[in-house]
Amino acid sequence: MKLAGFLNLRGISGQIAALVVASIIAIHLILTATFLIHRPDQIDPSLDRGHGQLAAAVQLLGAAPAAGRPRLVADIARAFPQLDIESLPAGSAAAADEPDGHNLRSLHRRLGGNYRIFSLAHEGNIHRIGIALPDGAMISAKIQVDQPQRPFWIGTWIVTLLFGAISVTSLGLWAAWALTAPLSSFAKAAENFSLNGAAAPLPERGPVEIRSVAKALNRMRERITALIDDRTKMLAAISHDLRTPITRMRLRSEFIEDDTHRSRMLDDLDQMRSMLESVLSFLRNDGKLESMTLVDIATTLQLVTDQFGDMGHKIAYDGPGHAMATVRPDDLHRSITNLVENAVRFGAEATIRLIVSPDTATIEIEDDGPGIADARKDVMLEPFVRGDDARNMDEAAGFGLGLSIARAIVLAHGGELSLHDRQPHGLIVRIELPIHQQGRQAAA
Repeated sequence: MKLAGFLNLRGISGQIAALVVASIIAIHLILTATFLIHRPDQIDPSLDRGHGQLAAAVQLLGAAPAAGRPRLVADIARAFPQLDIESLPAGSAAAADEPDGHNLRSLHRRLGGNYRIFSLAHEGNIHRIGIALPDGAMISAKIQVDQPQRPFWIGTWIVTLLFGAISVTSLGLWAAWALTAPLSSFAKAAENFSLNGAAAPLPERGPVEIRSVAKALNRMRERITALIDDRTKMLAAISHDLRTPITRMRLRSEFIEDDTHRSRMLDDLDQMRSMLESVLSFLRNDGKLESMTLVDIATTLQLVTDQFGDMGHKIAYDGPGHAMATVRPDDLHRSITNLVENAVRFGAEATIRLIVSPDTATIEIEDDGPGIADARKDVMLEPFVRGDDARNMDEAAGFGLGLSIARAIVLAHGGELSLHDRQPHGLIVRIELPIHQQGRQAAA
């Protein structure tokens, strides 16, 4: 890969490189700012809390002769007024409290074993103490008590590292989202792909590689749509052109004197017309898709049951009286009708069964016919494929499009259609539909 192409900020590689560099710079800036603010190279004088000054003054008084101490105490008091050093009577040690070893531990270490420390009074964080010199003389002083150390996890450097880690992580997550968001839009657009042009084209944004892929997919979708449109227009034209000669042939067949030949000719012409209508029904794409609607699918199934029952077929409905789902009502009615037509054609009895769960509606069309061999179940879902000899009882009855049309409608709803054996014989066509649709726009 060329260096110029790698460092191009309009490409994915350049953006990832820029992200790494920005993260490193951000960490360095955070650490540098923390160093300049807190200056760990300089000793904080507040940490001593006057212990060093007091220890030096006390050791100086302990080494001085007794006669010169009053003057030396006065000089120290002027030099270090915050220590408030004073001389005490010799009997003050008897009335003093025991020393607080925890707060004055560092002072004990500085003075050594020849000096004793007594607690005299407490005023907030100021501790009034008495100190016995090696020769027995007593002095008093004020000193700040030791403050408990903060836990290490709230120290300056830990907070700095946490802030840096959170900042870099947030930057990485934002960059990852910015790079992967177009890919998610690709998957959503592919899921909602529609041949009627209702879905918006893929957004051509992001890095150069992502924009190129989006542009290529948009062109591919346009070519697929144009191909399907041309195919449908050609078939519509063929159907239109064939209707006229079929009509003329039907009129001429009426003049055939032989009743048997006339009947066979009319049956062939009816089959040709039915074939044309079935093919156009399977391939139609007029751009006027039915909208999704919340309907009572149980009522739709009962309506189909009544329609076939009125035609003299033995069919029953098994399921709840009402079940709401978001579907295309006419398309669902059409798919169920196609499946029931197959069931009553090849079986003596049929049953429409509805099973509803919180998220899925399962519809089963069951017949007692000869069924379909396991090896042919997947093939039977393809268009223009008819059943085997045992099930294909009437050659003029269908063209292998009923199952294909029903399956296309079910897939357009985001569902699944599958074929299963019925015991002891027969076929069960199972449809699983989602109860709630998420703005699906696919064509049936």
